[in-house]
Amino acid sequence: MPPLRLACILLLPLAFVCWPGRADAQIKRCTGPDGKSIFTDRNCNDVGATDALPRATVGSPQVGGKPYARGCSRSVRDLIYELTAAIDSHDTNRLAGLYNWSGMSNNGGYAVLSRLDAIASRPLVDISPILPAPQVSLDAQGNMTVSGDVDPANYPEAQVRRTPVALRVDQTSPGGATSLRTVFGLRKYMGCWWLTL
Repeated sequence: MPPLRLACILLLPLAFVCWPGRADAQIKRCTGPDGKSIFTDRNCNDVGATDALPRATVGSPQVGGKPYARGCSRSVRDLIYELTAAIDSHDTNRLAGLYNWSGMSNNGGYAVLSRLDAIASRPLVDISPILPAPQVSLDAQGNMTVSGDVDPANYPEAQVRRTPVALRVDQTSPGGATSLRTVFGLRKYMGCWWLTL
């Protein structure tokens, strides 16, 4: 065996031992003093910049009482928070991460992504849940029953606990002259809430 080949074979295990481990650094997007984006794996303050996106800190609004951490939305409230953050930051990728893509064709995916890009580029006015109508029926004795946790005698003043079926997103055009509305359907899939169009 040639000496160079033998040396490579003997040094290969040493290379694996000395190879640095997987880095756990997360790339952060910061805004510099001149307003330009800076991408770094350090804290934004360390490079003389500020966080480009608001982060949950002590005393700031948090999701469900916990600081924001990436992952799927386990509640509609978390989904509304993420949807708000995605549109406020004009981040199409973050908005696309909230969408239920399962079973969609390539052409359908491109069409939806184009719509999501347009939604992410417009200023946000409000996000409102759309609730299903309460189910009112009569039982065998002729008494009125209402779906949800409410006494039928208090209907319609009582609040019936119902899960939203959709989210209405009100926006303005980039110039602010036109009001635009998008209704996202809601789908619970694998323990998470997702948007649909």
